Amino acid sequence: MERKKILFVAEAVTLAHVGRPLALASTLDRQRYDVHLACAPGYEMFFKGSQLSNWPLYSISSARFLAALAAGKPVYDAATLSRYVQDDMRLLQTLSPDVVIGDFRLSLSVSARLAQVPYVGVINAYWSPYVTQRYRVPAIALARVLPVALADRVFNLVRPLAFALHSRPLNSVRRAYRLPSLGQDLRRIYTDADHVLYADIPEMFPAHDLPATHSYLGPVMWSPPTGVPSWWEGLPAGREIVYVTLGSSGQGALLPRVLQALAPLPVTVIAATAGTVDAGLLPDNARVAQYLPGELAAQRSRLVICNGGSPTSQQALAAGVPVLGIAGNLDQYLNMDGVLRAGAGALLRSDRLAEGRLREMALRLLSDAEVRAAAGRVAGQFRRYDAGARLAGLLSRILQP
Repeated sequence: MERKKILFVAEAVTLAHVGRPLALASTLDRQRYDVHLACAPGYEMFFKGSQLSNWPLYSISSARFLAALAAGKPVYDAATLSRYVQDDMRLLQTLSPDVVIGDFRLSLSVSARLAQVPYVGVINAYWSPYVTQRYRVPAIALARVLPVALADRVFNLVRPLAFALHSRPLNSVRRAYRLPSLGQDLRRIYTDADHVLYADIPEMFPAHDLPATHSYLGPVMWSPPTGVPSWWEGLPAGREIVYVTLGSSGQGALLPRVLQALAPLPVTVIAATAGTVDAGLLPDNARVAQYLPGELAAQRSRLVICNGGSPTSQQALAAGVPVLGIAGNLDQYLNMDGVLRAGAGALLRSDRLAEGRLREMALRLLSDAEVRAAAGRVAGQFRRYDAGARLAGLLSRILQP
């Protein structure tokens, strides 16, 4: 039987959008599928051992992406998305895949349709128009000039207008290619695909009136293909471990402050810098590496402190470990809303971070049996989902004769 060609496209503005396609690609049966992955250069080290055909594809820089998020401005303009469509089309014409699977590659809303290739979009459920969410003001200027409670109210008043503004660039490009508008709800922009897969579970992010073309994958776990550091086996015995990673989505600069806040506690801190920040002068109880195998680090820990994003939160919860999220952008707040509803963690604002408050919250989560039990319940729910099997099932349905 001829193998079907599957192309994953990662929008490489953060490591999460590269790691998730890599994780999903690794689950596909190579006897049935010829698997390719396209993303921007600079991530080659993460392809080690993946047996994937890697194709370069332009993405804006992480710095530009994060600056737009911090300013509350649209991440993409129409010119950038037009360039994306042209680059996508060249790749689609070269490869002629049977299915293209995109992770936050918004231009596939146009290019996959022009190339007439079935398009599967992978997204978190909290961006779905069918999932009710609570919106908190992220770490933007509005939250710096107003008290948070007032900034929240103002943000929720203007959010529909902001979502409309963020929707304009893709709608403009779609119009240029004579495709219909997706409207003014940014969630429609983020979830426009022939098939939409949520990298979450409905127990945390329940949907209403879900179309047949939308479904839940369950958590998608990925860790960098890196070995453990030299200090891994020599950590002090008898001390609880706190795993800290603030990722590549803007909060990395807070790592030295987090380490100093945890310095007086009778714990061992293991931290990953994600290659984005100098951890500074290390406290005696801290061990640091550029990257750590996140799933193993979470399993070894009593508490995980992260930026509140989905990848590390899922690693922690899969291990039954509570999450302390230090959130900055809207995506992180939306993810943490599900964690909070599950009772499996706590939330701090990156723009209001105080070392004393962080230390107090860490101590509470380390000792709170109810929070730990809630994290254990989520771990049990996670075990009922096999993201690879669910993806394979969808591909079989799409590719059936």
